Amino acid sequence: MNLPSARRTGRRAFLTALGVAATAAATTTTARAAEDRAGAVAAPPPADGAQRPAVKRQMRGLWIACLNHTDWPGRHRLDPEVMRADFTAILDRARATGFNAVFVQVRPTADALWPSPFEPWSQWLTGVQGLDPGWDPLGFMVRAAHERGLAFHAWFNPFRIAIHPDPARLVPGHPARLHPEWTVSYDGELYYDPGVPAVRSFVRRAIMDAVTRYDVDGVHIDDYFYPYPSHDGREFPDGEAFAAHGRGFTDRAAWRRDNIDLTVRRLRDRVRAVRPEAAYGISPFGVWRNAASDPAGSATTALEAYSAQYCDSRRWVRQGWVDYIAPQLYWHIGFDIADYAVLAPWWAEQTAGTDTQLWIGQSASRPGAPGRPAPWQDPAELSRHLALNATLPRIGGDLFFSARTAQADRIGAIRQLAAEHWARPALVPLLPRLAAGDPPWRPSVRLAADRRTVQVVPSPRPGRPLPFQYALYRYDTDPGPHPAADPDRLAALLPALTSDRHRPADDWAGAWYAATAVDRAGRESPAGPAVRLAAP
Repeated sequence: MNLPSARRTGRRAFLTALGVAATAAATTTTARAAEDRAGAVAAPPPADGAQRPAVKRQMRGLWIACLNHTDWPGRHRLDPEVMRADFTAILDRARATGFNAVFVQVRPTADALWPSPFEPWSQWLTGVQGLDPGWDPLGFMVRAAHERGLAFHAWFNPFRIAIHPDPARLVPGHPARLHPEWTVSYDGELYYDPGVPAVRSFVRRAIMDAVTRYDVDGVHIDDYFYPYPSHDGREFPDGEAFAAHGRGFTDRAAWRRDNIDLTVRRLRDRVRAVRPEAAYGISPFGVWRNAASDPAGSATTALEAYSAQYCDSRRWVRQGWVDYIAPQLYWHIGFDIADYAVLAPWWAEQTAGTDTQLWIGQSASRPGAPGRPAPWQDPAELSRHLALNATLPRIGGDLFFSARTAQADRIGAIRQLAAEHWARPALVPLLPRLAAGDPPWRPSVRLAADRRTVQVVPSPRPGRPLPFQYALYRYDTDPGPHPAADPDRLAALLPALTSDRHRPADDWAGAWYAATAVDRAGRESPAGPAVRLAAP
């Protein structure tokens, strides 16, 4: 999900070419994609006039990357006031488009966007690693998202130390300099070795510092575990770690997968112990294994996360080690080696019968990008992805990489999918393990003095969670004493921290409105009695 440097191909680029890497066409595809590393919410009706089924809950997430100034902060916009204004502008645009959650990169390169006792301040905040920016970016970002009714998922990269190979360029006192035995240089970058037990323990502590101290709604891990394979075919240099910490394994690939499994499972346990209502999930590379390697794999011929990065993502799903999986399916429908229309159903099948949510990682950078094939020059391509998703009930939404290109929206692909699929706001998905918890107490509604504005009146109760949002439902006729909170009646979501009023468009004067309260986990109260707006 990151853009390490202009000279390196990003995984989103690199991955497209893998499986046909020996061909000139694949090399060209890889080079073209280097850049890929690089009030109330209500959307208009579908632009094509189609009637889409209303959904009550759907993940509509936006990745916000800070590595190498991909999305935020801007390279030449490092004044704290400017940074805060830029970040809130991203949130405001996201909310206006229809996104309901942000996934913000807070530990991109063994550094921190908060005052961590374990790792230095990120260089992306000030231009200098270790330099205190004089404020708390993570605390500000969490508050800013919540004030807008957006869920905040803290995004961590577990093992990457730097996008260069030289430990001497790290700030003095960096853990990687204090513990050179933890580190390896590979393919022009510096990594912590996942095979070293002390590394895995340290990474957990560094991540959990943020999870413990900040009121995050989710803990999100990206796809950099063992790094993507070097273009020159060089092996990841972990022979010493395997000899010292092999734990009886004779197959180094199996040992590497076990190292990642241990990381995934133990971090899950820590997150649930400290912040039990936070969603914990991972966004792996989109191909687990090809069917030619394993009959359970997908009908693809691309790079396999299982053998290239030692990520057994299918096992994580089936063992319940993650609350959600968000495979990065950055390929168009019909792509020969990794067809979106093949992989989306395959992932839906893997999550069937489990409590693991499935959200799809989508590319916002490819539509309209120069040199991309014809499907990506069509603004309807992403909308077609969501139309396919709608036929697969296991898919509970999408995450889009990333904010800069989603909001630039070169050819209008994001605007089109929002118009065609996000005609109404949606609550975030509710994790099955949290569904039995008590919701907030139901609010009431009344008319403001102008009799054209609905005002929500909260009804807090001891022992019940506080409202995070108020959901307003609209009815053409009196819904009676127990209004139904149907998705096709959901008219607006109000952020409970900052708003308790909604004035509908004039053409809805005379309609009836009722409200529910929704907590940060997504649990929703019953609706209180409805009120009727004054007729025009």
